[in-house]
Amino acid sequence: MSHTPHELHEEFPDHEDRIKVLKATNAHFARLMDQYHKVNREVHGAETNVAPVSEATETDMRRERARLKDEIYQMLVE
Repeated sequence: MSHTPHELHEEFPDHEDRIKVLKATNAHFARLMDQYHKVNREVHGAETNVAPVSEATETDMRRERARLKDEIYQMLVE
């Protein structure tokens, strides 16, 4: 299996402990993480042509990934 870039533990290495705590104690955070990982895998599939999509769709997926990442980050630094 190939390495998927932009995994949360790589994006926020200084917040690894907080990620674990929030994932275990905050249902909304856990859902955001699940959504982020799903979109991130879809973007990776599109970028590597494993699951090709239109350029517009790929752009939309990247925007959604960025939106989720921003929301996750806000929860990490609260």
